[in-house]
Amino acid sequence: MMNVPIVDLPQRSADEKQELLACVDRVVSDASFILGAAGARFEAAAAHRIGVPHVIGLNSGTDALMMALWGHGIGKGDEVLTTPVSFVATTGAIVHVGARPVYVDVGADQNLDPALIEAAITPRTKAIIPVHWAGRVADMTAIGEIARAHDLVVIEDAAQAMGAFRGGRHAGSFGDAAAFSAHPLKLLSALGDAGFMATGDAGVAERVRLYRSHGLESRDNCVIYGVNSRLDELHATVLELRLERLADVIARRRRNVARYRELVREGPIRLPTESPDEQIAWTLFNVMVERRDELRAHLHAHGIETLLYYGTPLHLHPAAAAAGHQRGDFPIAEAQCDRVLALPHHQYLTDDQIEHVAATINAFYGS
Repeated sequence: MMNVPIVDLPQRSADEKQELLACVDRVVSDASFILGAAGARFEAAAAHRIGVPHVIGLNSGTDALMMALWGHGIGKGDEVLTTPVSFVATTGAIVHVGARPVYVDVGADQNLDPALIEAAITPRTKAIIPVHWAGRVADMTAIGEIARAHDLVVIEDAAQAMGAFRGGRHAGSFGDAAAFSAHPLKLLSALGDAGFMATGDAGVAERVRLYRSHGLESRDNCVIYGVNSRLDELHATVLELRLERLADVIARRRRNVARYRELVREGPIRLPTESPDEQIAWTLFNVMVERRDELRAHLHAHGIETLLYYGTPLHLHPAAAAAGHQRGDFPIAEAQCDRVLALPHHQYLTDDQIEHVAATINAFYGS
């Protein structure tokens, strides 16, 4: 039976093994492990790629979100609008700075629906966090217009969107700040938890650089009490290597998505669309399907691995119980979470594997 894995980690590690070992050797030989030259080089290269003046390397995308909020003065008593379709870290970052998450339902693209934002704004609203879900940039033109009209900070959750564009602009270049993840499952990935924040505001960048390293201006001069959230030199060195290859990784994934479009017969399964002004990075390939759990079991029986991103919207997690949300509060998000299924599409898939997945789906639905 042909096996089709959902992620590429073992294959990518094998493919890059010698270069990754060379990265380790370089860092060990330099004996510079934290806040060294590799980190500075990566920050400059990432800033250039995104199209912003400043990138600050951090230990995770979650910390990047929290520091973007903190750097803009968002805290206790403030409300932050965001989407119920995301990883829990989006909400967690808001909660950890003392603010209150306020959810706004999504559109057909799984991203925040701009048409619903203004109804959620109150005198306490201070920021909007749109999430570029699955590597697809949200409608930042509409979101930006609303934010400017109400004097709101826009922080892009671009955790899955390195290499994604809309209207010719890179994700992370639209708002006041943006948070990127370099977790191993991301397109631009380190060898463990890592992330970075992008911004055009020099003052915010300086505050976050200070805060990420205990608030130390020098070893004997702590000006604020910060945290330890520095990007290690090993991760930075690997990110340098992989940033150079990012365009190729995305191109290969885009080719695989295009192949699925040729082979899968739509109807009970709906593949995501892509408009002419978009370049989706395809961190995930989420499709909407009928009889989702039955299809997933059928695919598993034929050696095809799938995942749910995610089966539960954020407002229905136990951690959100105090907010008093119920099923039906955000019906579009809930309907999508009931139908969503992530298919294998990573850059190491073969034509035979893609054809196997498509044929198995078509057979399940009798088409």
